[in-house]
Amino acid sequence: MRIGKQDAPFTSICTSDATSITVRGHDLVNGLMGQIDFTSYFWLLVTGQMPNADQKFFADAVLVALAEHGLVPSVVAARMTYAAAPEALQGAVAAGLLGCGSVVLGSAEVAGKFYAECVADQRATGDDLHAVAVRNITKLRQTTKAIPGFGHPQHAGGDPRANRLLEMADERGASGEHVAMMRALKAALPETIGRDLPINVNAAIPSIMLDIGFPLAALKGIGLLCRTAGLIGHLTEEAERPIGFILSGAAAAAIEYDGE
Repeated sequence: MRIGKQDAPFTSICTSDATSITVRGHDLVNGLMGQIDFTSYFWLLVTGQMPNADQKFFADAVLVALAEHGLVPSVVAARMTYAAAPEALQGAVAAGLLGCGSVVLGSAEVAGKFYAECVADQRATGDDLHAVAVRNITKLRQTTKAIPGFGHPQHAGGDPRANRLLEMADERGASGEHVAMMRALKAALPETIGRDLPINVNAAIPSIMLDIGFPLAALKGIGLLCRTAGLIGHLTEEAERPIGFILSGAAAAAIEYDGE
């Protein structure tokens, strides 16, 4: 039994033969290795094109900004898994990545989709940014309370990563319609939800990356790629200075049983 479409048996990413490997039309061995950096290679793999100066700059900045933020849930899950199964580094990395979702680590994708919908609305209607922002927040609030990309449990006064990314985007002239829409959404928060919230890094990342041409469908991949680097760092430390069972013990001590 066949499932799904069967009429497009092609890939444009990579092919190889006995003497060569071709990636996105480039000779891997003689045209890419030793000649481009990994961030450019990531952009090439995802988009099929080499990044321009702004694309390379902001891809680098975003990957650095999101790779590490201490003992967040993905790191705790990875370190506890590695403590229990030190023979399976790949399993511990996977455990850390599996929680990439709409609340933690994957929320840039959720925000990006919302901002893209708002931009499409503005293009279609020609309404001013504020009207579009209010309309779309009101519509979103019918199904959820959270407006993606705003608020942070620790950086209540403003996420320093987001502030710097947006500052650099303004300085380099890279801020476009998605950044403008994101800022309009923030400005509309007091009117629509009754309070102001700071911009967090998962608002800055998708708005900037969409403005410089990164695909919407690949936004979650940014978090996965950079957090993998952070997890490998944590797991290397876990092998040398283990805290996985300390984390597990602290969780057991912090949670009280209230069953029968």
